Amino acid sequence: MSKNSYRHVLKYTSLFGSVQGLSIVVGLVRNKITALFLAPMGMGLLSIFSSALNFVSTSTNLGIPFGSVKRLAEVFENGNDDDRRHIVCVVRTWSLVTGLFGMILCAVLGPFLSKWLFDLDDRHSFYFFLLAPVVLMNAVTGGESAVLKGARNLGVLARIQINTVVAALVVAVPFYYFMGIRGIVPVLVSVAFFSMIFTLFHSYRLFPPEWKYGKDFIAGGKSIIDIGIVFVITGIVATGAEVYIRSYLKVNGDLDAVGLYSAGYMMVVTYGGMIFSAMDTDYYPRLSSVCNDFAAMNIMANRQMEVSMLLVSPMLVILIISLPVVIPLLFSSRFSAVIPMAQVAVFSMFFKAMSLPLAYISLVKSDMIAYLIMEILFSVVMVWLVMFFYGLWGLWGAGIALSASHLFELAVIYLFVFFKYHYVLSRNVLRYIAVFLPMTVIAYIITFIDCCLWYYWVSGTLVSIAGVMVSFFVLKKKLKSVDNIRVGS
Repeated sequence: MSKNSYRHVLKYTSLFGSVQGLSIVVGLVRNKITALFLAPMGMGLLSIFSSALNFVSTSTNLGIPFGSVKRLAEVFENGNDDDRRHIVCVVRTWSLVTGLFGMILCAVLGPFLSKWLFDLDDRHSFYFFLLAPVVLMNAVTGGESAVLKGARNLGVLARIQINTVVAALVVAVPFYYFMGIRGIVPVLVSVAFFSMIFTLFHSYRLFPPEWKYGKDFIAGGKSIIDIGIVFVITGIVATGAEVYIRSYLKVNGDLDAVGLYSAGYMMVVTYGGMIFSAMDTDYYPRLSSVCNDFAAMNIMANRQMEVSMLLVSPMLVILIISLPVVIPLLFSSRFSAVIPMAQVAVFSMFFKAMSLPLAYISLVKSDMIAYLIMEILFSVVMVWLVMFFYGLWGLWGAGIALSASHLFELAVIYLFVFFKYHYVLSRNVLRYIAVFLPMTVIAYIITFIDCCLWYYWVSGTLVSIAGVMVSFFVLKKKLKSVDNIRVGS
């Protein structure tokens, strides 16, 4: 099966989308319990701690979890067994060293993080000291996951994701039930621990533990760090933007506002983006393999975009219509205020389905400066738009800002790859935009009808069925044409 075929793209996009979907189902149960026991204020505190940990992890891991994947994939594709063992050892050693550094830094910077995130209040400093081991565990997990991605052990990665999310549910319920908000820190530490253990178990079975020190350690890591340092900067900017937004909402609103925003963001960006989970696991290594062939790269990017749009667009239509029921059901009635924000923010995932396959082009071409500039520009614009529109229309304005910033990102990335790499949208992509974007707009217009009225649900159901049917028949036709080509050949 060609790595460039629709069947391959659909197979692995569906595989990790399904794994993500199952993870989301389990996660929804956990979030329901979290919302009931912690309320919006507790959700806001959980969001701030999680964002801060992501910020420290991203700032100190030298981009190894992502930057090493390309190098690993190249060695596993073309190298011998000694080369493979060497690069695996280098990645593991650098992950451990950067993790230890990040853990120490998180503990030392606890008072600063507390004052920055909690409006000059340093009472949360001790919590950051307790959370510091999470940074180490995240670094180790990220390095081992990169090894599995580079070695193309996709089934193992899928099992790890499922095991981790189930463990997170089992851990969260008793802590939140018995400890309430005080259980947030133990849950974050425990989930990071189980994620690391599951990843190490599978990775060590395939690649026995070994580390590199001395000259081999430095020389072997140079090629990884040269790429990874760009991800460090972009990661700092991106996670810093998210931390700043939540801090801004905390100062200009309250922890309830942070919790509501996080719930809306989770519903749309996290859950709506489950189709994109295959991008860095499957699409990025495949695109890297054809990075010197502009025509093949153009075809691969378009096919990834087509499949992403066909899978995600009907889901977004259904999400827009069902949010008035889904959010109170999955969280609680106290989260109903975030429904308008989540509905308008759904458009951000439509734009992301188009922009993400294009963003990887600059990565595989090692055009790191351009990638860095685009990511920084997007983060700055997103923060400014959230602050501006939240000031005008509250949480609904924040939803508008998310969609507008992703549209801006799509425009910037497309113009860059068009002029730099002569990328051109395929006719199929243009057709799908012409069909699914108006369909999504219609679904959003329906939300202005009172959801208690019967014709809200009738019209919403009809447009949802239309989206699913169009997507189903197009995908069926594409797979049938691929089979016919194979038979004819």
